[in-house]
Amino acid sequence: MQGQDGERYRHGARNGGGRSPGAPDGTSARASAETSAEAPTGTPGEVPAGAPDGTSAGAPAEVPDPEPRRGRPRSAAAERAILDAVIDLLEAGEPLAGLSIERIARTAGVGKATIYRRWSGKEELFVDVVRDMEPDDPPVSGTEGLADLRVMLESLRTRGLAQRSSALLHNIFAQMKSHPMLWNEYHGTVIAPRRLAMVEAVRRAVAAGELRDDLDVELIDDLFVGPMLVRTVHRPDAPLPDDLADRIITALLQGLAPAARV
Repeated sequence: MQGQDGERYRHGARNGGGRSPGAPDGTSARASAETSAEAPTGTPGEVPAGAPDGTSAGAPAEVPDPEPRRGRPRSAAAERAILDAVIDLLEAGEPLAGLSIERIARTAGVGKATIYRRWSGKEELFVDVVRDMEPDDPPVSGTEGLADLRVMLESLRTRGLAQRSSALLHNIFAQMKSHPMLWNEYHGTVIAPRRLAMVEAVRRAVAAGELRDDLDVELIDDLFVGPMLVRTVHRPDAPLPDDLADRIITALLQGLAPAARV
């Protein structure tokens, strides 16, 4: 099983870089990224030199932004620091329920307002942390039926493998299921859209004549997804071979009744 050090490759490599080195005082050097990317320059109320009316020479006076959240450039470095801070704390043994926005901000070296500009609360932030650690959802054509179903079934298999190989990810999911608000957020923003995408692929397969048109599409979807969910969720010791998605699709298309004897 992959150790804690092995957990770090996913969220660092997937977002274009690793972690920032820690500062001597125990806080992260991430604070400098946040300050340079988002903090306004100058001291509040300070009048720039260069013109009698307080504006710089040749420049019009600035009008304060009544809604500073809108149009403010998002700092990728700050977001990376916040996600990494949550993972650092979880790797150190902190439970999800015990993490506060203040603690996360302090660990990331950013202000609490920086977090709230991106996430409405802990639940939304934690869902992004999980999504950051999971394998990316693969692109699908959006026009194919069975071909897209196969891609999505394979994605379900690889996510199952990721949970098996990552003790941290497995632990996070176990904790999420005991916190209804967090689990509902994850279900609504991650699981539900994935399921809808599969149902739509089933509809396309039916329309293309690849699947029967006399069955409810929701039932057909369950028949495809069910075996993979049993293997990845309910039977953690069951094998997840590379060809599992193809085997499930083939078995369903051929049916389970024995071939007629001649």
